[in-house]
Amino acid sequence: MAIKYQLNKTSRNELDKQLKVRVKALPTLKNKESALRVEVKRAKQRAEELVREMEQKMASYDYMAGLWNEFHQGLIAVRDVKMKVLKVAGVRVPVLEEVLYDVRPYNLFRSPLWLADGVQILKDMAQVGIESEFYKEKMRILDRVRKKTTQKVNLYEKVQIPGYREAMLKIKRFMEDEENLSKAAQKIVKERQQKEEAAA
Repeated sequence: MAIKYQLNKTSRNELDKQLKVRVKALPTLKNKESALRVEVKRAKQRAEELVREMEQKMASYDYMAGLWNEFHQGLIAVRDVKMKVLKVAGVRVPVLEEVLYDVRPYNLFRSPLWLADGVQILKDMAQVGIESEFYKEKMRILDRVRKKTTQKVNLYEKVQIPGYREAMLKIKRFMEDEENLSKAAQKIVKERQQKEEAAA
């Protein structure tokens, strides 16, 4: 990215302001990036833990596979998922609060004894599955913001800050050269005037 500037004091002052803003913001951006990196890692680990937990639960109920044929499919359904939004490192992410279920009434005396346990098993598995999806979404959102923050850190650190410093140095050198030329011209004019006065 080419930094646009003019070879004058006003432009140098403007570049200096821009440079100070970027130098001051850089540590904050780096801290945000590292905090986001940690949070992405945590969310990923928790999502993986929940997936493993789900697989373990499913494996532990394999012995009941035949009984699930007797289970009424419309007996339980997820009615609503309550969530709240929290800020993590300045980024708004969804957090699961509660899962609400609709359980159709059933006759306890005519239904198999294990049916109540089956309903609870399905609630537990649905809770784990939904929570896992929330953590995956949290990880996705935080990772996207982390990538943007990393790009901004790199832009400031590797492009803009060195670019502003170089532009300010060029302006400084140009102004010094211009001042030296002006002094040399004044000296020549003064010497000429002195020669003319001496000759007259």
